Amino acid sequence: MSGVVTWITYAPVKGLGLLAADEVELEASGVRGNRRFHLIGEDGRLVNGKFAGQLVQIRASADPDGRSLALVLPDGSTVAGEVETREAVVTDFYGRPVGGHLVGGVFAEAISSFVARAVRLVRVDENGAGNDRGAGGGVSIVSQGALERLAREAGVERVDARRFRMLFGIDGVEAHAEDTWIGQRVAVGNAVVTVRGLVGRCAVTTQNPETGAKDLDTLRTIRRYRPEVEGEEPLPIGVWGGVAQPGRVRLGDTVEPL
Repeated sequence: MSGVVTWITYAPVKGLGLLAADEVELEASGVRGNRRFHLIGEDGRLVNGKFAGQLVQIRASADPDGRSLALVLPDGSTVAGEVETREAVVTDFYGRPVGGHLVGGVFAEAISSFVARAVRLVRVDENGAGNDRGAGGGVSIVSQGALERLAREAGVERVDARRFRMLFGIDGVEAHAEDTWIGQRVAVGNAVVTVRGLVGRCAVTTQNPETGAKDLDTLRTIRRYRPEVEGEEPLPIGVWGGVAQPGRVRLGDTVEPL
């Protein structure tokens, strides 16, 4: 069973609004620059959409190595410039330590002012380490069929794919067909991905991807119609994996288990 790539999204700053792309280059650690930055609170703990849903209203763009950054705030104002790194920090990513350096300048000030909470911006040292599962889990995939099934179960016309913050969306396969690819190598465009597990879901998926406000009980819906699906992560939609063979992936490319 094969499908096609129908959308590609990534985020230079974890928790901020997603960027759409027509094509990306998959390296061994995923897409260079994806989640290269993240936010921490004054206590050093990771800050994301679960704690400040309105972060998705800020759009960020950066060069692949995180040397420059631009933030577009909801009022249309822009904060942009070269990235100045300061002291080293280590952030706990769900039990996994991620090394990085604090970023100086006005970036964190602009974000803090908007969310009314003091945050600090960190640039990750190792490309790919800022992904939820590290550099070895830099690819995530969900089928359009799974989103359509979720919409039917939730009694809504459509579920915006951005709620799930996945790298690739695919069409042309049955709902949740991607679940059957775990443990397999899957060709995605010119790259090959080893699918390793299901992606468990959290409260971020209940939030509107434009505003960050909670407006759809995705978690209760998933629990109700997929109670028999078990994995290391609860309430799964979509799968994650690592890059077995680097290569370019474009919209319309074939996705096929090998």
